Amino acid sequence: MVYPDHPAPGEQNNARHETTTERLDRNWNSILQELRVTQTGTQIITGFLLAAAFQTRFQSLDSYQLTVYLALIFTAVATTALGLGPVSLHRHLFHRHAMAQIVAIGSIMLRATLIGLSVVLTGAVLLIFDVVVGRAAGIVAGALILLTTVLIWLVLPRLVKLDRP
Repeated sequence: MVYPDHPAPGEQNNARHETTTERLDRNWNSILQELRVTQTGTQIITGFLLAAAFQTRFQSLDSYQLTVYLALIFTAVATTALGLGPVSLHRHLFHRHAMAQIVAIGSIMLRATLIGLSVVLTGAVLLIFDVVVGRAAGIVAGALILLTTVLIWLVLPRLVKLDRP
């Protein structure tokens, strides 16, 4: 990924008048802020999922529910670790002046964290509705959450009109 000091011919002027380093620092700070938001939610839901195994009602889960639960645990913990990845990457590479690579890889890790979080949110709703109301309700509720997530996280940003000539 290239972050030039000046835009290529035909591109808009650098309205922020940033150097490459300033732009990379700003992009890194944006990634960190987004990670703070996602990490909090991911850690909270992971904690609730981990604690569920110690609840009395947990013993009554059927094999499907246990499979969904274990898949959720794995995905939630992996998503938590993935969300911490950019910080570890920065810790190992920043002194080597690899900010462009840190920003590019951090952005990919952040997107993967969002995917993991959407899977965990969908699965958690599916499991809770399955346990409380029934299998069909769980599948419908999970599908609705997945649809809502896709609409808000993927479709809506593509529909936003930018005020650019």
